This record gives sequence, C-alpha cells and structure tokens, in this order.
Amino acid sequence: MNPITYVAPADASEALDALGGHEGNSMAVGLAKFIAGGTNLIDLMKENVMRPVRLVDINGLPYNQIEETETGGLMLGALARNADTAYHPLVRSRYPLLTAAILAGASPQLRNMATNGGNLLQRTRCYYFYDSQVPCNKRDPGTGCSAIGGLSRQHAILGASEHCIATHPSDMCVALAALGAIVHVQSPSGKRQIPFGDFHRLPGDRPDKDTNLAYDELITHLELPEAQAFAGHSVYLKLRERASYAFALVSVAAALDLAEDGTIREARLALGSVAHKPWRDLQIEAGLVGVRPDAAVFTQAAEALLSNAKGQGANDYKIPMAHRAIVRALTMAAEGTVTNTGEPYISEVTV
Repeated sequence: MNPITYVAPADASEALDALGGHEGNSMAVGLAKFIAGGTNLIDLMKENVMRPVRLVDINGLPYNQIEETETGGLMLGALARNADTAYHPLVRSRYPLLTAAILAGASPQLRNMATNGGNLLQRTRCYYFYDSQVPCNKRDPGTGCSAIGGLSRQHAILGASEHCIATHPSDMCVALAALGAIVHVQSPSGKRQIPFGDFHRLPGDRPDKDTNLAYDELITHLELPEAQAFAGHSVYLKLRERASYAFALVSVAAALDLAEDGTIREARLALGSVAHKPWRDLQIEAGLVGVRPDAAVFTQAAEALLSNAKGQGANDYKIPMAHRAIVRALTMAAEGTVTNTGEPYISEVTV
C-alpha cells in the first residue's frame, strides 16, 4: 500500500496551494498531482509508474464551460469533458476538425470522463514506459531507452532522440495543433498563455518532460482562434490497427481555406503519433498557398514534410503510411468536411 492524501480545493488558488510545494505537473514519485477525469493517471498509478503522495481533485473548479470569445473564437474550459466538447453545437459548426479528432479517440465511456486539459497531459503509450521493470528514460531518467532496438513499431519517425523515441498519443491535440490553439495557465505568480506549438516538447535529453508547463501551473482554458474559413474543408484521418478504441499508428489533421477560384488561400496540416508532440510545419503549409489542390501538389507536401523522417526498423512502415495519409487527408479536405459523427457537416450559417 502506498500512503496517499486527497484534497478537493474550491478554487484555483486553493488548488495551487494544495500542491504544498510538491510538483503538481511532475511525474516523479512522492509528489502531488492534479486529478480531474483520471483516465490516464489512475492507469499509471495502477501500473506503479506514478506514485503521487497527494491527489488534488480539481473537478470542483469553475473551468467546465465552453464560451464564445470577442474575436469570434471559443474558450474551452480545461475541465469540460471531451464528449461535451465534441458535441457542443458551436464546436461542431465552427471546428468540425476538433469534433472529428475527439470522436476518433478512446471510447464513449472514456470521452465522458476525460477532460480537455487532461487530454493535453496524457502520457505516451510506449510499452516500456508502462513496464516499471525495464529501463526507460521517460520514466526513470538516465536508465536508457528500451524501445531503441526493442519493440518499436508504434514509435516516432520524426523528432526522436537517442534518449527516447516515444510518441504523443492524443488525437485531440493533433487538431488543436492544426487550429493554432492557445493554452491558458495559472500559477501562484500569475497567468500566462502558451501557443499550442510550444506546449509539448521533443524528447532531446530530457524525455521525462513532456511539456513546457511549469511544475506549479494549472491549465484553465484552451482558446480556439476564429477558424470559420476552414470549417467546410477539414478532415481528421486516423490509421490504426482496429476500427475503434485503438491509438493511432499515424493520424493527420488537414484543413483548407479555398478561394473562389478554387486555389488554396490557407492550409493547416498536422500529424499525430509520429513524434513526441503533434507535428506541424508552417513552411509546408505556406507552400500550399495559391495553388490548386491536386494529388501532385499534396504528394510534394507529403514528401517535404517527411523528408527528415527516420524509422527504427520495425516502424519503417510508418513513413510510407504517413505519406499516403497526408495525400489522402488533404484530398478529402479539398472535397469537403468529414465529421466522424456519421452525419454530414452542417455549418453555423445553415443552422
């Protein structure tokens, strides 16, 4: 038995105070952890991968709303459930890419519990990270990476290091990266905003750090900038080993803003499950602007995006798979929007 205490603060200040000097966002043994949906943390505790001495239950904090911003975007509460977010009318009509990505992940039961903020902080599904009996730099820094030379068919092909080849497992985060979301956080020293592209990090020589979130910061909201121009041409394509309840081998979030003459006015493209963070390259997106959408153009974009991809042998298949997925997702986006709800996309204007 591992001794553990539990507190349920009434507001953000109490929650931060409840850390008691412990590192709320660290995974090290003997520290405090925020808990909301608990869909990943509880698993990690059961597997003895994480052993916090204190759980700070933040479910009572007032961050479960989804509201419009003055600039035409949306502010998603960090404690809003993934299911509530995916099916919210404003999310479905303005950000069908986000709805599609959320509904591609996990199961209905998990989406009913999982929170938006928690989705950002879920840990890799690398087998070796979850096996506390084998070396893992992400779990125990300095011990080595068992995945290199081991079972690596699900691991990274972009941005890996000699210390870690794990991938980020989220579907929702791939769409948030493509949409240019902003993460709002609060700490005892104040509030700040983190562009989504800077929130997660590559492993480098510190694979134990998944994000640039400080140890004493609490995620309060996710801001979605206005993106109505992409709503009619967006796709979240997820390739996996079975049709449901499986993590992606490769996923693609693609969105296009098409001009009246059919050329691409702006493009968004992000990959999931290929790196330690959702992978987005602004130069590749810029290269699509002003051209007519066709397979040749999308093939060039895929080749450029994957030019530095490198497999570990067992996951070499991911490189051609990602190439085909990029071309397919962009082609589908040029034709319209796929909602992953089983229903056609209905714009806010139509509603």
